[in-house]
Amino acid sequence: MKRNIRILIAKLGLDTHDRGAKIIAQRCKEAGMEVIYLGLYMATLDDILNTAIQEDVDVIGLSSMTGLHLSYCPQMMEKLKGRNLNNVLVILGGIVPRQDIPALKQMGIDEVFPSGSSMEKVVQFITGNVKRA
Repeated sequence: MKRNIRILIAKLGLDTHDRGAKIIAQRCKEAGMEVIYLGLYMATLDDILNTAIQEDVDVIGLSSMTGLHLSYCPQMMEKLKGRNLNNVLVILGGIVPRQDIPALKQMGIDEVFPSGSSMEKVVQFITGNVKRA
């Protein structure tokens, strides 16, 4: 029996803008996914990584509204590789300039959803690309 897709949604750094993360969390729940949302102020990179491991997630959804994604994401991807978590799908959403997307994908982010992206596209991407161990 297959289990539901498990997704961890986390804010990067001290970002207090969580409306988009909450909307994605709700839409993923409606699509039958199990959602773990870290909330505000908890999301150090180690917190995200440790929670992902403890909760055995299939997807890490990062939200960045502060413009620090090019600082945080390379560190997150290195930490994931260091823990041999290559089977976890990593997506990023928020205020992400389109010119940053190629660099983010090159560092290993599986998909980027800038502000205004369709919730359905996010759900479709997750369900179509989740990497089951």
